Amino acid sequence: MATALFISRTDLVKNSIIDGNTDTDLFIQYVKIAQEIHIQSALGTKLYNKISNDIVAGTLSGDYLSLVTDFVQPMLIHYAMVDYLPFCAYQVKSKGIFKGTSENSETVNKDEVDFLVQKERDFAEFYTRRFVDYMCFDSTKFPEYNSNSGADIYPDKDSNTSSWVL
Repeated sequence: MATALFISRTDLVKNSIIDGNTDTDLFIQYVKIAQEIHIQSALGTKLYNKISNDIVAGTLSGDYLSLVTDFVQPMLIHYAMVDYLPFCAYQVKSKGIFKGTSENSETVNKDEVDFLVQKERDFAEFYTRRFVDYMCFDSTKFPEYNSNSGADIYPDKDSNTSSWVL
């Protein structure tokens, strides 16, 4: 089965801090990772597969298109950034791992990267809460959301995705 990405390069560049000149090969795998981990956890296997199959077939429309546009894409954009930011300064080459620099810039420290990751996580969690609230109210439009079975991933309906330890 072909993997359909739920966002395009343009969606990510227009809605994040990624520069338009950034090589797609540097971040596309993080979009796929975020989609498979975070988005599939929110949607559940059946709805995830329905959307993926419709994208591949070019038949995504109606309520499903609105769901993807209004809820899934904003979640995915920010989860992709959460997963990409810790790695964006590094490249693995045949001679080792390298950290890129530029003449007109300075390298950020770990605390600054952690801050950016947390901000992106906050955005992603906001959109995830919106999605869960919407699905609790209107899931009858999407029968796949509640039809998972066996080894399927069941939707994580807990809109509070942060971990709290008391």
